[in-house]
Amino acid sequence: MTTMKRRIGISLWMASLMLLGASAFAVTRTASWDDDDESAESDDADAEEEEAETAWFAVVGGDVYTGLGGVLREATVLAKNGKITEVGHNVRVPEEAEVLDATGMRVYPGLVAVDSGGLFGGSSDFADTVDPFNANMVLALAGGITSAGQSNAAMKLKRGEIEGVVMQEKYLITESYSTRNPAGKRSLDEKFAAASTYLRKYRQWEEDVKENKELKEPSRKGVDASVLSILRGEKLARFNADDRTSLLDIARLAQRYGFRPVIDGCREGWTVAEELGRAGAYAIVTPRDRRDKDETLVHEGGSSIENAAILHRSGVQIAVVPGSKGIDLGGIAGRDIMHLQIEADFAVRGGLSEQAAFEAITQVPAKILGIDHRVGTLEPGKDCDLIVTDGDVLHYQTFVQYAVVEGKQVYDKQEELYFAHIRPRPEHPELAPEEHVDPGEAAAAAADGADDEPADDDSEEP
Repeated sequence: MTTMKRRIGISLWMASLMLLGASAFAVTRTASWDDDDESAESDDADAEEEEAETAWFAVVGGDVYTGLGGVLREATVLAKNGKITEVGHNVRVPEEAEVLDATGMRVYPGLVAVDSGGLFGGSSDFADTVDPFNANMVLALAGGITSAGQSNAAMKLKRGEIEGVVMQEKYLITESYSTRNPAGKRSLDEKFAAASTYLRKYRQWEEDVKENKELKEPSRKGVDASVLSILRGEKLARFNADDRTSLLDIARLAQRYGFRPVIDGCREGWTVAEELGRAGAYAIVTPRDRRDKDETLVHEGGSSIENAAILHRSGVQIAVVPGSKGIDLGGIAGRDIMHLQIEADFAVRGGLSEQAAFEAITQVPAKILGIDHRVGTLEPGKDCDLIVTDGDVLHYQTFVQYAVVEGKQVYDKQEELYFAHIRPRPEHPELAPEEHVDPGEAAAAAADGADDEPADDDSEEP
């Protein structure tokens, strides 16, 4: 009897365990289903949010000048959320895309002004002081400029917006290396020497520490951080120099320590072009600048309209700026930033190729400002910053019809007060619906009309 009770107890205990296991499995399975449902709902919500945030923009039908030397006739530029995704033919444009029809016009990368003044309405902290409704910004866009440097910052002309205006800050480090300041010249040379010595020791330490982990990193005491960033290629050194002697000294300093200088002015650069080319220099020039030769010196000097062409042939990359870096509506055409391309035309007049002149107001300024990975050419992955013109961008009679910044149209010539009245775009009104008319019916209608007209009575009354 006792044995029977024990067997019944064991059976009941095992049954209870099986029930508990089944219920636990049911709870776990239910929780798993709930988690799957929540995950699916979350994925659907993320997909809907991503779809809602996607903004497509397309420029269609225009001749696309990519800035790389090629021309795509009647092509399409497609952008997603401000970035170019495709440039070419047979591009599928999403139905929800905003489309800009550039048929019969040309599409170029937005121009880049390496230096400007007054376009952003700020003076230092542009992230907080930029004025997105500044009238000068509109005029610069009318001139085709979509990016510009100002006060050592590279910015976009994002009309009506402040988000993402600043692209790069403090990329250029201004240095002085002139015979007029011997003490400053000697000091800079010592800084480069110290930074160069440290950099050699550091690179050697990087190799040695792989075998001996206890080696200490070389001391940076007395090493100028700015000069070190120049030698590492993280920043560019900018010099203001015009005369032959200073330019030659800068070129040899750059060759000695292995960095690429940016030289603003460079009026007599044509006299030492080969040395500047060996240094891999950038030159910011104003082709219309004029300065007479110092007649007390025997060597060549003074300005030359061939300056840009000679420098370019020697391997110097050229950026062009006008005489005035701000907007001046009362001056001579081309002397202010609004007519950047006209200044480039004078470089062409001096022998610079049109492609190099175009690069001097797009790609090269972008490199100097450290933003060439985003602007300067029309390529997939870069910002959709472009202009649509009614002719050759380097021709003085050409107007910018539209300007686009990060996939948003920010300028339309016809919608602005400044140039809408000058050679307005031809409008294409919709044609009236065509109605079929039978020639016989038309003749009968004309005859009936003639019968209804009263006859002329030339008789005089008695």
